[in-house]
Amino acid sequence: MSFVKRFERNTAGRDFAVGDIHGHFKVLETVLDGIGFDCVKDRLFSVGDLVDRGPDSEMALDWIDKPWFHAVRGNHEDMAIRYPNGNMDAANYCANGGAWNVGNPRHLQMAFSCALGALPIAIEVETESGLIGIVHADCPFPNWHDFVVSLDDANMSNTMWKAVYEAAIWSRERIQEEDQSGVPDIRALIVGHTPLKKPAILGNVHYIDTGGWLRDGHFTVINLATLEAIPPMPKKLDWGA
Repeated sequence: MSFVKRFERNTAGRDFAVGDIHGHFKVLETVLDGIGFDCVKDRLFSVGDLVDRGPDSEMALDWIDKPWFHAVRGNHEDMAIRYPNGNMDAANYCANGGAWNVGNPRHLQMAFSCALGALPIAIEVETESGLIGIVHADCPFPNWHDFVVSLDDANMSNTMWKAVYEAAIWSRERIQEEDQSGVPDIRALIVGHTPLKKPAILGNVHYIDTGGWLRDGHFTVINLATLEAIPPMPKKLDWGA
């Protein structure tokens, strides 16, 4: 399997990306209704973290099967993948919102592990104005090309590949340093992982996790053709919880 999934330009409808969902699919449905999302022509891309913390985590399997919905793997998918294989401590998993899955029967835990394990780490979407990259946390290379090549490089050592993988789904280095350097060989990079009160841009890296899973948060949806955020994106970085 490839860890990179590529999509041609959508000539029939619109393409959107949405921030971390965290088991709030019913709320997301309301958001999509509000933007007039057309599941026949439009596509929705997710920056990952479909599960944990919310009441609808078990709906993730149904959403993954929707032909218009495409997600990358987040760190919470990584935990759900590892847990039934004995590679995730139950107490730690529960502390991070995984109690819903710890309580599942073994066969269902394995179903989630397999389905989420089939998700790519990175997505590329062609738009009229250039290539958009999507990853959960960050592109840990100076350019996008080297990053996506590394993900499918069979000659890379396990240690090096694991470092790339963990940075892609866990890193907050860029936003903590407010690094404006961006990713030069793509039009934009769309990420989640770090909750903000409002969406933000560093260089050409768009942060769209605005805590739709938090009581005082909201979902941000970004139009990949225009890079306009709904609700609109302010210029100043604004940290959330």
